[in-house]
Parts: sequence; structure tokens; C-alpha cells
Amino acid sequence: MPRVLVIDDDEQVRALLYEILDRAGFEVIEATNGGEALQLYRTRPTDLVITDLIMPEKEGVETILELRREFPQARVIAISGGGRNNPRDYLPIARQLGARHTLAKPFSRQEILDAVRDTLAA
Repeated sequence: MPRVLVIDDDEQVRALLYEILDRAGFEVIEATNGGEALQLYRTRPTDLVITDLIMPEKEGVETILELRREFPQARVIAISGGGRNNPRDYLPIARQLGARHTLAKPFSRQEILDAVRDTLAA
């Protein structure tokens, strides 16, 4: 069973992703920010990381940079609602930093599952 680390400061988004991924047969680990997520990943790497980009403490772009520097093989999907700005402002940056897929919130169940399966197959 593939393991997925979900990083998002929004509890409702984490719960939604947990439910979608759990029902699809994935083991899901949750973190509320990039710092917490990196600690979890260092002790027990996952098959995939899904990270929000706008978060307090350590945001997603910084998390992707650090994750890819320490673990170049890490597979990442970036998600963003964009905060005060348009998510399209942040998602291309995440892609340039190594995210294999990027999704603007809100996304559908099928969109996230397609991105997860495609990223894991790559």
C-alpha cells in the first residue's frame, strides 16, 4: 500500500484528502506545516508528498526545495488556493522546483486521484 504524506494547515483540506486517499487504498500521514512534514519524512519517507504552498511556519515552496535537496527522488504534488493571490502565481514555481503535478484548489476527487496515480507511476 503506497504511503502519502499530506501537508496542509487547513484541517478540512487534510481531512478531505485523507478520506479520498484512504478510500482509494493509500496509507495517509498528515502534517500541518512543512517543518513537521520534513521531520516525518526524514524518519520514514513516503512514496508521495502532497503539499499546500501557502502555510505558516514553513510554506510549501520552501518545503519542496528542502525535500528535493535532501531527497532528490521525492515525488511531490503541489496544491494551492493562492491565499490573497491567484494560485496560478505559485503553482508554476512549484513545478519548476520539482513538483510533478500542481492543482489549484478546489480540485475534484478525480483530479487528485489522477495526479496521485500518475505521479506514483512515473
